[in-house]
Amino acid sequence: MEVIRGIHNLQPRHRGCIVTIGNFDGVHLGHQAILRQVKQKSLELGAPSMLICFEPQPKEFFDAFSAPARLTRFREKVVLLAEQGIDLVLCLKFDEKTRSMSAPAFIDLLVKDLQVRAVFAGDDARFGNDRSGDFNLLLAAGKKYDFAVTNLYTLTVDQARVSSTRIRDCLAAGDFAMAEQLLGRPYSITGKVVYGRQLGRTLDAPTANIQLHRYRAPIDGVYAVEVEGLNGMLQGVANVGVRPTLNETTVKPILEVHIFDFGRTIYGKTVRVIFRAKLREEKKFDGLEALKQAISADMVAARAYFVDQRP
Repeated sequence: MEVIRGIHNLQPRHRGCIVTIGNFDGVHLGHQAILRQVKQKSLELGAPSMLICFEPQPKEFFDAFSAPARLTRFREKVVLLAEQGIDLVLCLKFDEKTRSMSAPAFIDLLVKDLQVRAVFAGDDARFGNDRSGDFNLLLAAGKKYDFAVTNLYTLTVDQARVSSTRIRDCLAAGDFAMAEQLLGRPYSITGKVVYGRQLGRTLDAPTANIQLHRYRAPIDGVYAVEVEGLNGMLQGVANVGVRPTLNETTVKPILEVHIFDFGRTIYGKTVRVIFRAKLREEKKFDGLEALKQAISADMVAARAYFVDQRP
């Protein structure tokens, strides 16, 4: 799969594509159903399949602090999209210029720059400044410029719409089983292990630290986790949050993972942390000794969880 950063990087080989548009945060079952249709049409017409998305996501541009927490970072999303067989991702920088793009200008992008052969969109689709473009405008453009426009209908599970918002609600409630059902895979975070303060060593719980590079995470608290990417599936306990006991000034959450019975140095390694069960909320303790005791109890609880899961 090829990622195209900006309209100026479009090449002749990218034209004549089959397009869908959206954030596709999480690449959940609803997204996967859309991508299957896009891929099927691309195979029928012998044309490349393309997702058009924006970075940052529009709500993050307007208010990064209150925008919905992402289920997947951009790099994670790209991997998931590749697994679905999408050929191209056109990533447009969302800035003041993009925000002010008119709906007709966006149609021109589809028609002139991409020469689209088909567009897949929901009947609630909105595009252009002030969300002035809608599905009916796409239909009219398709008739005028001779490209197909397909209405994407909502996928439901348990009679409720599959959406990124619903998955965030499941994660906030600690319902990882339903989140997994809606995602089509267990919820996880993938990232590179970076250097931290190495305070965990003094608390008898050395941790692998992963920067989340966002102001909000869809989860916070302490979890029983599994870790991939270090030769086999490993078990551990993780904290997602801002470490209130340490009185740090950081506003971005950090993922810290203590892997059981593991002593290797793994700085720079990319790991996938799979969240299995929530053990407790993150809280501020009365000093490092109280924090140390809590971490010890968390480790016991996580080990007990995995023992209970054995067949």
